[in-house]
Amino acid sequence: MSTLIPVGISSCLMGESVRYNGGHKRSRLCLEQLAKVFDYRPFCPEVAIGMGVPREPIRLVGSKAAPRAVGLKHPEMDVSAPLLESGRNWAQQNADLCGYVLMQKSPSCGLNSTKIYRGDAPLPGGHAGMFVRGLVEANPLLPVEEEGRLHDAVLRENFVARVFAYSDWHQHVQPNPTPSALVEFHSRYKFMAMAHGQEAYRDLGRLVADAGIKDGVDRYADYFSRLMRFLKRPASRKGHVNTLFHLLGFLREFVQPAARQEIVKVIDAYRRGTVNLSVPAALLNHYVSLHGDDYLRKQVYLRPYSEELGLRNEI
Repeated sequence: MSTLIPVGISSCLMGESVRYNGGHKRSRLCLEQLAKVFDYRPFCPEVAIGMGVPREPIRLVGSKAAPRAVGLKHPEMDVSAPLLESGRNWAQQNADLCGYVLMQKSPSCGLNSTKIYRGDAPLPGGHAGMFVRGLVEANPLLPVEEEGRLHDAVLRENFVARVFAYSDWHQHVQPNPTPSALVEFHSRYKFMAMAHGQEAYRDLGRLVADAGIKDGVDRYADYFSRLMRFLKRPASRKGHVNTLFHLLGFLREFVQPAARQEIVKVIDAYRRGTVNLSVPAALLNHYVSLHGDDYLRKQVYLRPYSEELGLRNEI
């Protein structure tokens, strides 16, 4: 990437003192690692709707389907509508964003961890905050994740890969959606799709095969929607192993048997969990750079994001 990717973020994670008690939740992960590739656009919906700092804390109450955000001490203070609208407006006014990092457990910014109360008892499970509900409603395909979950190496790698894929689509297909643009994009993402499951590989392939026959904007939107849905589920170790062996198969004619056996051993070591994904991926990258054709060299799976992040060193 020649430029940083625009990504929204809860202001408190940037170290801004915007929380209800005047504090912050500065994230070293976001500011020291992910800032290498993300251009953050911070936002605090509670401050944006005029609640001030410090302020009375709020919580979600009511039903799972239609909760309300009300004051903890003064439940007659209902800020549900403005928070929901702030999410919709933020998505519309920042349509260039390619992802969003959210503050967990927040009644406005939590994604899957916010409690909804009925009386003094929380309902089972975690839920989305009011701002996030508006944000996702306005842009359901936008990659979003809670900062707390990004400390899990698999979820972190998956989120960054989704942000890069989202950015890639909006740079190379969205401005001028044509059958050839779709085919070129999909040809680069074939092995990425394979890693996320055979259903993704087959389903996306069928859509592209029909691109020139049943052309139309809806087809492109359908492809991108399915791609982001498939990528949202992290690739399994089995999916990675299958993809690595498929890549090796393309090099069969160019790599000597002894070298192929070494690659097989490394892939099997990853399968058994004794080495991280970066090891077989780097080895295949080396042989693809020496012997692969343009089709292999362009595979996003081999370099789904900036290598300086080192994300595959941890999965």
